[in-house]
Amino acid sequence: MKNLDPLVNLWPKMFLMRGLLQDEAAAANAYMAWWTLAGVDGAVGESPVNWLRPVTAPDAKGAIRAVPASAPLEQKPQSLDSFRDWLANDPAQPERRWPGAPILPMGGEAAPLMVVTDLPDPADMAAGQLLADRAGMLFDAMLRAIGLDRSAIHLASLFTARPPGGMVEAADLAAVADRMRAHVALARPRRLLLLGDRTIRALLPTDAAADPDGLRDFNHEGGIVPAIATFHPRLLLTQPAAKAQCWRALQSLIEEVHP
Repeated sequence: MKNLDPLVNLWPKMFLMRGLLQDEAAAANAYMAWWTLAGVDGAVGESPVNWLRPVTAPDAKGAIRAVPASAPLEQKPQSLDSFRDWLANDPAQPERRWPGAPILPMGGEAAPLMVVTDLPDPADMAAGQLLADRAGMLFDAMLRAIGLDRSAIHLASLFTARPPGGMVEAADLAAVADRMRAHVALARPRRLLLLGDRTIRALLPTDAAADPDGLRDFNHEGGIVPAIATFHPRLLLTQPAAKAQCWRALQSLIEEVHP
């Protein structure tokens, strides 16, 4: 019976190896099935494939036609009113993928100051306006410190709605930054105040974002406007020590918005 002991000890290992092989086979089958669903039916083809070819789509009669590689761009709005309507109704805007009604810009043309934030906070979405709740109270105090109020400024955000979790994709951020440059050109403010790190990185060069205390040149489709970058009120609520630096940035606006 002692001669059987090695076999008895080996049986559990054999069953274990058999289970591992079965798991690996199942994983391999699942992997191949995934590629089959993706349209890959072979590792190597007989002829090269142009992966950059124009996408094809069926026409009204079902025939396949080629879609131009670069479709003509949609004509941009030529007035501030048409721009607001475009933001609210254009189905191609990135915010259409997210829940909640868009919060549109407020204010007229040629305001002494245009304020741009990154995106609405949850309290903003609930209130239907930018910079609501405690962050809004602090923002109003910031405006009073430079002799302004909301009725005198143009207020906008890069994104008109809030994505789930407040996270945005890099491609969307680049798109709305370009959209904001067109917005500033139509609004024609005398000065620009950018709130928050995400707004600063999207709209100002890297060297300008590193020093938010002084006026910087913001380039838009209609020319250049002086801009100031500082902290978002939501950050100031959690880091009161940053208020001193924010105040230094705002001080440079006092004389600029009141000639």
